[in-house]
Amino acid sequence: MLTEVTVKLQISNPAEEVFVALINPEKIGNYWFSSSSEKWTEGNTVLLRYEEYQAEVAIRLMEVAEKEKIVFAWGEKHEETMVSITLKEHNLQTVLEVKESGFKEDDPLLVEKLLNQKEGWVYTLTCLKAYLEHGIRDLRASLVFG
Repeated sequence: MLTEVTVKLQISNPAEEVFVALINPEKIGNYWFSSSSEKWTEGNTVLLRYEEYQAEVAIRLMEVAEKEKIVFAWGEKHEETMVSITLKEHNLQTVLEVKESGFKEDDPLLVEKLLNQKEGWVYTLTCLKAYLEHGIRDLRASLVFG
């Protein structure tokens, strides 16, 4: 069974602008988490907060290649997954690809977790696209759970 999710989305901005929006704590609150403890740099652990959902998560940044790739690990100790975000620019537009892997094959909730993560990544990238292309900052944190 495939234990990863992949999402791709094209954003009509150069890779540098997309990359900066991903790693800059002053920008992340406009489309994703409400706050990031610091700039995303390779080797650091960054605390991300979602004040609207009373949640926070630490990410361990494994690789940060300017305008090209970000790789991080996140999740609970025995449930940690790896996220790889790649950026490919063509004609001043950027195709963003997110792959999240490392889900446990024997997890009875595997299908639900994969679907939830896929939904979350589609939503996050859509919010990022709206923010970068149109300056829309009020889409984030609008998912309703339950």
